[in-house]
Formats: sequence, C-alpha cells, structure tokens
Amino acid sequence: MDRQPTLETERLVIRPLGEGDREALYAVASDPGVWEQHPIHDRWRREIFDRFFGDGLASGGALAVVDKRDGSIIGSTRYDKYDPDEGGVVEIGWTFLAPRYWGKGINPEMKRAMLAYAFQSVALVEFRVGDTNYRSRNALEAISAVRTDRYELEKYQGKRVVHLVYEITRESFERGPLA
Repeated sequence: MDRQPTLETERLVIRPLGEGDREALYAVASDPGVWEQHPIHDRWRREIFDRFFGDGLASGGALAVVDKRDGSIIGSTRYDKYDPDEGGVVEIGWTFLAPRYWGKGINPEMKRAMLAYAFQSVALVEFRVGDTNYRSRNALEAISAVRTDRYELEKYQGKRVVHLVYEITRESFERGPLA
C-alpha cells in the first residue's frame, strides 16, 4: 500500500506532505485551540511542532489536507503503521484541521476518501486517540469507528497518556455512514 497517495474529494486534495509545507502547516498548528483536548497539548509551540512535523515526514505516510477552492493547507493527516499480513491493517491518525473547518463535514469527507483508498489494500483500519480527546473520539464514533478494549500507555511531560484504539473493518465501512 502506498501510504502517500494523492486523493481528491469534492472540496479537498489530500496529498503527500513535503518540507515546503512546514510554514503553512505551522500557521494552522500554531493555534492552541487545535490541541486543547489532545494529549500532546502543546504542539502549537514551534519546537514541539517542528519535532511532530519531522516525525511525520520520516513516517513515510504524512499527508497535507488542501482546500481546493484556494489551494491553502488546512491541516494534516497520516497513514501510519501498515502491516500487510492476515488481510492487512493500517493506522490513520495524527489528524488535525484548522478550527474554521470544524463542523463543516471536512473530517468525514477526508476520512471517507482515506478509508476507501485503504480498503483497496487492507481489511482493517485502526485509529489511536487520547482518552480525553472527546472531539476526536466523537468524530470517530460518527463515522462508525468502534472502540476496542485495547489501549496504549505512554508518558508525556511526566504524565500518563492513554490512547484508546478504535477500528473500522472493510465490511463495516461498506455498510456504514461513509459508504
């Protein structure tokens, strides 16, 4: 599976993220409100964002989300952990959008395109989301992602961070609200 495709929807172009996108994406990420529910709540800080951006480039799956109307970068997302065995699984995550695009159907539009593309190669898509990130949890549940009983524990700035694991199967996608 190519984890850096170019996908197009009615309102968006989702394309590989490149070094030349750093400043435009930081303009979106520099709003502390974007990160207020996220476990890594200080990604608006330049040095934290630069580390996040570099990790995205190194992942081989980072994508820029572009508004087709004016060509502006409005956020980012990523295809990450890919395992082709047993039908295949890929993770979608690290998604954030400019607040002015919240509540306008952009996230479901983007996820529909990403899931449709992923299910050409895999049987399962996973998402990891901070347990207190209710905005992202609600967005996942709205597209019929199911919370599993799995979770991951990490530490950030000396505090425990819990990431819940959600998933969508190819079959549930085909029957769900994004089909």
